[in-house]
Amino acid sequence: MEEDSPRITILDAIPSADEFTSLIEPKNVPAVFHGCVNDWKAFSKWNPSTGGLDYLQELAGSSTVEVMLSKSAPVFYGDIRNHERVQLPLSTFIQYCKDVSNPDSFETEPDQIYLAQVPIMNTEKEERVQLGSLIQDIHTPLFLETKILSSINLWMNGAQTRSSTHYDPHHNLLCVVSGSKQVDLWPPSSTPFLYPMPLYGEASNHCAVPINAPDLSLHPRAEHSKKYSQRVILHSGDALFIPEGWFHQVDSESLTVAVNFWWRSEIMSGMSEHMDSYYLRRILKRLTDKEMNRMLCKNIPCVSNNSSSEQSDNKKMKICDGNMLHDLEPCALKSLHELVSLVHDRVSAADLSNGIDDMEKKIEISELYYLEDDPVANTIWALEPLNLQKMFLAMVHHFPRTLEALVLHLLSPVGAEVLTRKFDEMDRLINEQDRNEFYQAFYSVFDDQFGVMDKLLNRKESFSSQAFKNVMDQFLGVKAQ
Repeated sequence: MEEDSPRITILDAIPSADEFTSLIEPKNVPAVFHGCVNDWKAFSKWNPSTGGLDYLQELAGSSTVEVMLSKSAPVFYGDIRNHERVQLPLSTFIQYCKDVSNPDSFETEPDQIYLAQVPIMNTEKEERVQLGSLIQDIHTPLFLETKILSSINLWMNGAQTRSSTHYDPHHNLLCVVSGSKQVDLWPPSSTPFLYPMPLYGEASNHCAVPINAPDLSLHPRAEHSKKYSQRVILHSGDALFIPEGWFHQVDSESLTVAVNFWWRSEIMSGMSEHMDSYYLRRILKRLTDKEMNRMLCKNIPCVSNNSSSEQSDNKKMKICDGNMLHDLEPCALKSLHELVSLVHDRVSAADLSNGIDDMEKKIEISELYYLEDDPVANTIWALEPLNLQKMFLAMVHHFPRTLEALVLHLLSPVGAEVLTRKFDEMDRLINEQDRNEFYQAFYSVFDDQFGVMDKLLNRKESFSSQAFKNVMDQFLGVKAQ
C-alpha cells in the first residue's frame, strides 16, 4: 500500500488569492507561509514576553471561555471521554499562564489545562463566539479573501501541550502569533496505519493509537506510519495550510498563542447532497479494489526464454493433443508437480476413487485470503498465463481427477481470485477460437460445469468481501461482520 507521499511546500513569498486558489489549494497538500502574520497587531501586542498577557487581560479578560482539562496531559485527546470542558474567565486562564512556572500557585495542575479552539468568529454558531473582541487585532490573510470562512479560533497554552493525531473536515490555516509549534502530518492515504476511531463515534476524526508509542501487538500496522509522516516547525509569524483530511499532531512549546481559520473546500461545498451515496460507493469500491491488490502483493512471475507472444506464435499448442507433458516449460512442469502433490496431500487415493461427492463431505475449503498464506494460489500466481494454460491442459489429459479436486476443494478465496485474474490475462493473449477450445477442455473434467463456475464466483466474492471488511476497519475504524 506504500506510495509516494505528496511533499509539503515551503513558501517565503505570500501568494495572491488567485495563486492560492489555482496553484496551492487544489493540490490538497500542506504549505508553509513564512512571515504570514507579521503585520497583525496581535503579532506585536499578544507576545507574552513583551506584556502580551496583560494586554489580553485588559482587552478580553472578562470574557468567559471554555478550556480543556485532561489527566492525560500534556497530551490532549479529542475523545470526550479523555477530557472535560470547563467554563472560566479568560482572566483566570491568563493568571494560570503567568504562574505556570510555579504550579503551587494555581489550583489546577499547569499541564492539565489548554485553551483550545475558542471562537473569535463563527458563521455557523454565532452564539458560541466567546472572544469576538480579539478580531480587531487580526485580519484574514489576503489569499483567503475569496473564501467563505466557517470560523476563526484562538489556541493558547501555558505549559507544553500536544494535541492527539487527528484530521479536520475543513481546510485549515494555522497561524502562530507567539511561541512555536511542531506539526507532524500524514496524508489521507496513510489512514490504515493510523487506526482512525469508528466513524460513528464521538471522535471519529481522531486516531485510536498513540503514534509516538504504539502498541504493535494491538496496532501492528502503526509501525509503517513513520514512512508517511512529514514534520514542520512553525515560529512566530508563520502559517501552515493543512488541507481537509490530512492527519496532524501538534506539539506546542510553553506559552504559545495561535489563531486558525477554517473554511470548506470547493469539493465539499460543491458536492450535491443527492450524490453523496453514489460517491460513497465509488470511493469504497476504489479502496476495496486497492486493498484486493494489496492482498495479492506477492508477484513472482516465472520468466521463460520466450516471451508470452513468442510462446503463442512459435509453440502453438493443439488443444486435442493428449501427450503434452514434454511441451511444458520447466517452471510449468515444476508447478504441475507441486499442485499434484498438494492435492494428494489433502486428498487420499481412496477419496479420489470414491468420487467428488464423498470428498465434499470430508474436505473443507481453506478460508485463506492472503497470497502469502496459500501455496496453491502462490503456485498459480507465479506462472505466466500461457504456461498456466499449458499446465492445465496437461492436467486435463493426464490428471483430470486431480484437477477436479484442486478446483473444487483446494481453491481458497484468494486462490479463486488469482485463478480468474490469470484467466483474464490469458484471454487477452489468445484468439477467440483457442480461448473457447481451452475453456471447453478445462471444464470438461467437471460433471457440473455451472456448479463449478458458481463456486469460483462465490469464492471470488468471499475474497472481495474480506477486502471490503479490511477497508472498513482501516479507513473507518469499523469492524464489519
